[in-house]
Amino acid sequence: MQTAGALARVARECAEDLAADGVVYAEVRFAPELHVERGLALDAVIEAVLDGFRAGSAGTGLKIRALLTAMRHAARSLEIAEAAVRWRDRGVVGFDIAGAEAGYPPSRHLDAFQFMQRANGHYTIHAGEAFGLPSIWEALQWCNADRLGHGVRIMDDIAVDPDGNAVLGQLANYVRDVRVPLEMCPTSNVDTGVCASIAEHPIRLLRELHFRVTVNTDNRLMSGVTLSSEFAGLVDVFDYGWSDIRWLTVNAMKSAFIPFDQRLALINDVIKPGFDAVLSDG
Repeated sequence: MQTAGALARVARECAEDLAADGVVYAEVRFAPELHVERGLALDAVIEAVLDGFRAGSAGTGLKIRALLTAMRHAARSLEIAEAAVRWRDRGVVGFDIAGAEAGYPPSRHLDAFQFMQRANGHYTIHAGEAFGLPSIWEALQWCNADRLGHGVRIMDDIAVDPDGNAVLGQLANYVRDVRVPLEMCPTSNVDTGVCASIAEHPIRLLRELHFRVTVNTDNRLMSGVTLSSEFAGLVDVFDYGWSDIRWLTVNAMKSAFIPFDQRLALINDVIKPGFDAVLSDG
């Protein structure tokens, strides 16, 4: 994916696949710095991807936006953050860092996050997947992340006694109290060894404790999943019903980076009526 044509095609097919899966709103993250090996400028990369998103979503009802990701082991995060702001009225809604957590703390990219804050921008940080509570703490208390990518290791701050009663530590309480969205990716977490199976994934307990959990695919290609299959897995293992799926879906829409009125319109005019129709039939 090192030419504008290839990037536009992949983005178009991504949008088409999401629309076919019944997704009504998506934020797709990609790292522009990984697509410049043959001379494309960052802006040309972004433009090609956004062109593909528009082509693939045209006439489908899908609203698709981009999150620009900086690789945390590299040194281009401020440059990527500046691009996110430069393109935010043209299809980009936020900024992100991704890559290996261990050895590359989010505070290493503090200048990029502060730039986003000064520009009134939104950003999410991958934290609490392969590394533990210090990664989550830094992402929130040093870098002021709007959302946490994964965040499953927040379970390290929750003790469950033999009777099933949960006691939250200070960081877990903070995450729940201020409604930090946790971008849960169950299948990916099993694939990477964060947990042994979906049945052992903490999403069920976190949902029961009323954390702001959402369901995500992480990497649809590598994990071989769709959003529908992620939900189906939760239904099979946890016996979730339509009301649980609706709760998780509304959580995701509440946590999106588009303006509040647009989020509210999608929730009230599209998502809730869609679930009401399914529930009335069932």
